[in-house]
Amino acid sequence: MSRERAVPVNASPRDAVDDLVDAVRRGGGDESVLGAKSLSYRLRRVAHQLELAMRRELSAHGIELWELEMLAALKRAPGHRLTPGQVMAAVELTSGSVTHRITRLESRGWVRRDKDPGDRRSVFVSLTEEGKRQALASFELKTEIEREIANVLDQETIDVVNDALRRVSHHLKGKESS
Repeated sequence: MSRERAVPVNASPRDAVDDLVDAVRRGGGDESVLGAKSLSYRLRRVAHQLELAMRRELSAHGIELWELEMLAALKRAPGHRLTPGQVMAAVELTSGSVTHRITRLESRGWVRRDKDPGDRRSVFVSLTEEGKRQALASFELKTEIEREIANVLDQETIDVVNDALRRVSHHLKGKESS
């Protein structure tokens, strides 16, 4: 008797993760963890596929994903400016990486470094007008990619998946601070 599970009638076609899980199952893998394994595999694969799609689309318009992420952090900030430390926290990078990336965005004319008038030793990174234009244009591209992804699901499913991923994110964030 095969231990492979029956696929529900309304399920999506099989994918590579199904094959991986079947291989683990045939190898005597613990049945109680196969759901967790398939979820973990799919999350990583979908995140990777999403990043590739974003990079591909943005690249065709002359912007890299990391540039969009930094422009977005600055666009959301009060006055469209942050300290380098705040940029580092917003995009979850090391200080050396942030410094290098700020320099690259500055060379493109999208950001500038301004002295903090209250503390001349401190610096703010501010969006330029060109940076604001680039950010808005890039957000439109990103939104189109996100819409395309969401179009394969109904709103109820999107809500359920968002809630589930939020819970997973909170759980993993809690482990980081432990």
